[in-house]
Amino acid sequence: MKTSEFVLRGGTLVDATTDGLPRDLLIRDGKIAAHLSPGTPVDASIPVMPAQGLHIFPGLIDAHVHFGFGEKITEYETETIYAAQGGFTTVLGYFLNNEAYADVFKREQDYAKTRAYIDYAFHFSTANEQHIQELAEYVKTYGVTSFKYFMNFKGEEGRYLGLDGTDDGYLFDLLAKAASIGDVKVVCHTENIEVVNRIRSRIQASGGSTLKDWALAKPAFTEAESSVRAMYFAEHLGAQIYIPHISTRMALDEVRKWRTRYDKVFVETCPHYLTHTEDSDLAGMGKANPPFRSADDVEAMWEGLRDGSIDVVGSDHCPRKRATKEKPLWLASQGFPGTATILPVLLHEGYHKGRLSLRRISEVLTRAPAKIFNVAPAKGSLDIGADADITLVDINLARVVNPAELGSYSDYSLYEGQTLKGWPVQTIVRGNTVMAQGKIVGQPGFGNYIFRSLGNPKEGANA
Repeated sequence: MKTSEFVLRGGTLVDATTDGLPRDLLIRDGKIAAHLSPGTPVDASIPVMPAQGLHIFPGLIDAHVHFGFGEKITEYETETIYAAQGGFTTVLGYFLNNEAYADVFKREQDYAKTRAYIDYAFHFSTANEQHIQELAEYVKTYGVTSFKYFMNFKGEEGRYLGLDGTDDGYLFDLLAKAASIGDVKVVCHTENIEVVNRIRSRIQASGGSTLKDWALAKPAFTEAESSVRAMYFAEHLGAQIYIPHISTRMALDEVRKWRTRYDKVFVETCPHYLTHTEDSDLAGMGKANPPFRSADDVEAMWEGLRDGSIDVVGSDHCPRKRATKEKPLWLASQGFPGTATILPVLLHEGYHKGRLSLRRISEVLTRAPAKIFNVAPAKGSLDIGADADITLVDINLARVVNPAELGSYSDYSLYEGQTLKGWPVQTIVRGNTVMAQGKIVGQPGFGNYIFRSLGNPKEGANA
């Protein structure tokens, strides 16, 4: 439905404050215009969109996707189709480059602005001294307020990517610069690569080749220790730090302790750390960084979501082909697609098994990432005046995960063949339906680039 005004009638609202409130929504000019008591009469000229039996979530936000691992030019089309099929209305994509970002940004925008089906923003990865020097300019000129640093991309691990010379001193200066600017997040991939490299070499030499060996090569303490180091620096400098894809109880416990003294630490986990363990027989198909962990670590991630120690669930979506995974473990690519199955996983494994409330699922997929990454108040809520980004969900719909029905460049899924209960059935971006019943009905190029500021985002800006 494409109209400037309509009523969404008969659904049940779910957001960060309620598990379910019967309400009708008035949508006008792409915004939430009013919350109405169920059945409130409206002018006969206003179209009605039925939502009986459905839960109305704010449009979902995936704060952790990667662009550049599939078909570089077309992935803004395929991967935003995939995201829309999963109920997502906004994605924040990382890309890593050793160049200055002036040329990189223009190139990415040229790819995205005619292809994206949903709204999007960028995280810039930092890899050289120029990036630190130009950080304030990136915020001002490109509306980017979050910057990633890979603690593992140094030494040999970094040189093959052309990233030589970054170290703890670099991280320290990056955090200092971010703190001096203001509400800027530094996203830290926490991994002590010097220790990992030595352990990994010994495991490879001994012939280890399973996912358990991959996990042993990157033990929990290397994630926990580097998280502590990053948080120490952040606290000393007054910087805001975001730890993505946390995977271990040990690291999460350190975060909990730190937050009692410093509240500028934010944490994310991913669906696969809620569902898969190092004992999996997926071989290279299950290779990720961080690795799958123990059953106790999986339970710790659920505990962290329940008690608020974990703020966000992001996919760490990497659009790779199956052929890059079906190799001996040490040669297989890392990562897998994930955006389209985040909500079904959280509903099936979380809500339906009594681990998480609907309210909490909404919070970690909408309001929390919106606030942390400066796309609120336009995104992340159903508040009056917010963008009419809406995800209609049938929490009892059971579907078998079939990659052939999903739009990603990738041709596989960790959950392939599994039946998951609870799926989005309609994705609405700024009042326009982009996905209905699993099918894309929107248009490429409809998605807007979100120019973020340290105050409020400039809605609909297309730099």
